Amino acid sequence: MESITLTPPTPAPTRPPIRFDRNELAGAFGDLGTDLPLLIGVIAASGIDSASVLILFGLMQVFTGLWYRMPMPVQPLKAFAALVIAQKIPGRVIFGGGLAIGVSMFFLSITGLIDALARLVPKAVVRGIQFGLALQLATLALTKYVGADGAAGYALAAAAFAVTVVLFGNRRWPAALIVIALGVAYALVFKLDLATAQRAVGLHLPSWHLPQSADILTGAVLLALPQIPLSLGNSILATKQVAHDLFPERELLTIKKISFTYALMNLVNPFFGGFPVCHGSGGMVGHYAFGARTGGSVVIYGGIFLVMGLFFSQGFAEVVQIFPLPVLGVLLLFEALSLATLLRDVSGSRSDLLVSLLVGLLCAGLPYGYLVGLIVGTAIYYAMQRGWVGLGKH
Repeated sequence: MESITLTPPTPAPTRPPIRFDRNELAGAFGDLGTDLPLLIGVIAASGIDSASVLILFGLMQVFTGLWYRMPMPVQPLKAFAALVIAQKIPGRVIFGGGLAIGVSMFFLSITGLIDALARLVPKAVVRGIQFGLALQLATLALTKYVGADGAAGYALAAAAFAVTVVLFGNRRWPAALIVIALGVAYALVFKLDLATAQRAVGLHLPSWHLPQSADILTGAVLLALPQIPLSLGNSILATKQVAHDLFPERELLTIKKISFTYALMNLVNPFFGGFPVCHGSGGMVGHYAFGARTGGSVVIYGGIFLVMGLFFSQGFAEVVQIFPLPVLGVLLLFEALSLATLLRDVSGSRSDLLVSLLVGLLCAGLPYGYLVGLIVGTAIYYAMQRGWVGLGKH
């Protein structure tokens, strides 16, 4: 009698695991240099409730860490934040603008327009957008952060830089943990004011806010429109590209999924006093560069903001400023360097590299640079492909 071999059924694919180890802890601080100064700036400029901002920011981190199970970052909207800080825009307009950009991104997601845009924009332009962001982050790190504490700050930055160079990529001794510990020790010795720290302690919960139609319209024109080009380029397209670079096995991560969670966060935040947020390629690179490989790093990062918001929010701006900016500058600089190295996969084509460099310079150097870079770079790329202008395929 012929024997029958039973083939066991193929197991259903399981969700990727989430780890909470020292490397995830180290990776949690990979985006701190970008997020913390922006949050401090918008709270100080607009007077919005710090507890609401910190708690919602932390909750969004935890949500994306658990949803994506990879170091998918949540960041304050950068163009949005810059306008708020520069013009001291009040909270009601901020929340109206956040709701407007959430609705806009939701529309792009459900109609499939975001996928059409992704097919239109070439990789060379996406790499250029990332390079432009790298230039901006490096400039911020070197001009605003590294020298913030004078001679002592330069010495601290040099020590943090040396530690990072020696330990960068070390899974046993993650560089970010040593650098953060160095910064904490410096703050405790030279900057801690116990009276300020004591005033900050207390339980606080988010406050409910209902955006009005006039504020939604004002926020859409004043804040959402300047932000959308940066969001499309860096938060959606570039983040998808970086996720593919770092986690090629995650084939189910789509442009539509990233834009949907972007939209969802901003459909929730405005009603609870949260500052509008996005995903971001730089944040993912930062988390990954300092050790993160799962969503655990983002959950840990969000937990830190939750604790600050719930228990230490009333003196937030004063308390967090004891942490030395030179250390944040070093973390930010290595995030920028990691972003810039992504240019390597277009370096084999002279025309693609030229487009990427041009887009990066436009993004970093011009008002509305991300919109200009996206449009001009895409147009030049296709003109080169058709042999109408430029260097052709070399």
